[in-house]
Amino acid sequence: MAPMTRNRADANGVVQPMMATYYHQRASAGLIITESVPVSQEAVGYAFTPGIYTDTQVVSWLRVTDAVHSGGGRIFLQLQHCGRISHPSLLPDNATPVAPSALRPEGQAVTYTGMQDFVTPRALETSEIPRIVEQFKRSAEMAKSAGFDGVEVHSGNGYLVDQFLRDGSNRRTDAYGGSVQNRMRLLDEILDAVCAVWPAQRVGVRLTPENRFNSMSDSDPQTHFAYFVEQLSPRGLAYVHVLEGDMMTKNSELDYRTLRSKFTNPYIANNGYDLARAQAAVRNGAADLVAFGTPFLANPDLVRRYREGLPLNEADRVTFYQGGETGYIDYSFYPE
Repeated sequence: MAPMTRNRADANGVVQPMMATYYHQRASAGLIITESVPVSQEAVGYAFTPGIYTDTQVVSWLRVTDAVHSGGGRIFLQLQHCGRISHPSLLPDNATPVAPSALRPEGQAVTYTGMQDFVTPRALETSEIPRIVEQFKRSAEMAKSAGFDGVEVHSGNGYLVDQFLRDGSNRRTDAYGGSVQNRMRLLDEILDAVCAVWPAQRVGVRLTPENRFNSMSDSDPQTHFAYFVEQLSPRGLAYVHVLEGDMMTKNSELDYRTLRSKFTNPYIANNGYDLARAQAAVRNGAADLVAFGTPFLANPDLVRRYREGLPLNEADRVTFYQGGETGYIDYSFYPE
């Protein structure tokens, strides 16, 4: 089950009881990857998203992990820092969001008072980056205390790590900008820190080479991400999780078979797969696993429906982010 933000936490980033129900309902997934979870208050980018940086949040996540494990499932926590995809009203002391470079994204932030235009972020000082790395390490420790089976480092969708990886958002001239080696330095340092907490085989990485969401671009994603994936391979990670193409249009121009060939451990493919396409990808070696998003949202019993050829519920997009139980835990299971 792919990570999907649902905005059902409280204003302090604390998991609500209905979230435990939501994940428990979907415990038949081979692996659940949670919605993206900020690693600090400074990392928050959306209203009502759950965090993993306070003791209260850790205790609240225990409801979720216990619920999934009681249903026979496994669950990884997706660690995230939103970077420039935030708004001062979401941050401590109305701080300016941070980024590799002071480039304002197009669009609006989801705040507690409605949609507000993104602001020009502040470029991180080189001396500040170790603090970001430490936040990921501390949250990885908290994820272990919260009963998770592993963690996924969110390095895609236009958030902070992705902002460093892609040259459309990274214009730095220090050790974290310029060459592909330098642009990958933040991700490498985060993985070193996280893998000091979790064994590498319990750590995954999410990449989105072509995704234009959040004003993202890269001059040569085929070459650059082939390098990134190749460098990740010797780490012995649980997996690399790749959104193939653009999230909004589903269009793709990259040769993902080449990316897959650069990685010797499990490769999870994601983005608009249906059952037939997923089975073909696994059968022909294009992927080891396939992550499903919207189908799992609307079908808590998706595994059974796919296995038995049963019809699927349609997802109600109006309820994706509106809060409450409607469109969240009220999707029906197929009758026995």
